[in-house]
Amino acid sequence: MTRRGVGTWLREGVWEIPLRRYTALLAAAALVAGLVSAARVLLHEDRSCAPGVTRPEGSDECVGVATGTYDFGQSRLRDVVRAIGRENARLKPGGQVTVALMLPYTSTSPTNLNDIRHQLQGAYLAQYRANHEANGERPQIRLVLAAPGATGEHWRRTVDQLTAMTTSGDRLRAVAGIGQSTDANKQAVRELTRRGIPVIGSTITADDLANGQGGADPYPGLARVAPTNTDEARALASFAKVSAGRALLVYDRPGDPYTRTLQRSFAALLKGSPYEPQPFTPPADRSEEGTTANTFRQITHLVCDTDRQTDTILFAGRHTQLRQFINALGGRGCQSRRFTVLTGDEASYLTHEKDLDRDALRHNLSVRYTSLAHPDAWTKSPARTGGSAADFAALRRLLTAAARGPVGPIGPVALDDGQLIIGYDTLTLAVHGIREAVPAGRTVPALRDVGLQWPQVKGSLRVNGASGWICLDVHGNPYDKAVPIVELTPGGASHFVRVAWPEGHPPAGECLPPS
Repeated sequence: MTRRGVGTWLREGVWEIPLRRYTALLAAAALVAGLVSAARVLLHEDRSCAPGVTRPEGSDECVGVATGTYDFGQSRLRDVVRAIGRENARLKPGGQVTVALMLPYTSTSPTNLNDIRHQLQGAYLAQYRANHEANGERPQIRLVLAAPGATGEHWRRTVDQLTAMTTSGDRLRAVAGIGQSTDANKQAVRELTRRGIPVIGSTITADDLANGQGGADPYPGLARVAPTNTDEARALASFAKVSAGRALLVYDRPGDPYTRTLQRSFAALLKGSPYEPQPFTPPADRSEEGTTANTFRQITHLVCDTDRQTDTILFAGRHTQLRQFINALGGRGCQSRRFTVLTGDEASYLTHEKDLDRDALRHNLSVRYTSLAHPDAWTKSPARTGGSAADFAALRRLLTAAARGPVGPIGPVALDDGQLIIGYDTLTLAVHGIREAVPAGRTVPALRDVGLQWPQVKGSLRVNGASGWICLDVHGNPYDKAVPIVELTPGGASHFVRVAWPEGHPPAGECLPPS
């Protein structure tokens, strides 16, 4: 090989060929990096579900505040969401404020979704009435849906969005709903109220998710439509005449805000009971089945082992576990003995529950519970105070209009679980607070002024709800609120028994809480 040939070989073999390889590798790496970057951009864009709603990193749930007509992929919510969208679109800019209904719209539980639909229907009917049948009162009400996730896991993201809406053109003035008394919802309410946003709880009943416990107000600006667990237990005791010597307590351990306070309320009724309370431990997500069915099968043996005078079981748990317990009692060995299960308002979720063994209710077993509302409470021998048939008739008239007029359609409705009624009353209370806070000569109230109205909601300023009078104490809790006692039926529905009262009797006509 000549010297020139050797030089060429060295140049091509030692430098040029590796250089071409390195260049190709660098080009390939740049292409891959570009593709990865493009994929990330595409994935980031794809995380948007609708205006105001996204899927957080690491989650497939669509969470946030839906500012348009978005049903979170839930076909059963579609009709009522569209009705809300039509009503919102009709409002004129400048003369409206926004109320967010915060519920777990992404739940996968059919039972939960039915209740959510009913609450949403009730809230919409209250919005419609406020905008069309209030003699021109202002401001008008825009309703939006706020979703913190099925278990409330993404509450902080949703609360941040809601906070931003208080100073934007949305003019958010209240958050209603909240859902169940869970630890996540407790944190959300604490943060919302800390930021000065008024909250109106619909179905929260836990004592530690309320103001006034021990004189403290950890949630300034919170009002509740539903009684506390303690008040529900007092109403239940006044109705059932529970005897400690004839009752057994079954409870969720470690519990959540709802079950813990219900357990404490029931335990106070059973002081001196000869029987040790029986615990069960469900999954952290209490809508899941877990293995508690096995525990309940064992507890039914202990139920049968009690003295024959024992005929009452107080159950402090969520509806999934209650359903499992009822099913287990259906197969108990002592079916000749009659038992009554008494529990809180969570039982209303079982009104149309397909997995409940209805046949269990035909074998000397009855299940009675405190409902938040019931359509028969004011139509069958109503009390003279505490509510009225006329107040409930106003809701019934709106339902009729929704079935055949411009108000609807809003989808299939049901009243016997109480959720539609309580959703209607919750938004009605929100509207009351907003409009009472409007200063003279203005049409929109200051944010913090709305929450300052709750201590005055009593007497002639009470809210005449479809569920009964809403008279709030200085802490925003309902005073002596009507508590319908309801019984599950073997036929797949519920039967109204009677109205009970936390104070043992209806409130006086003026409905002024005592000191």
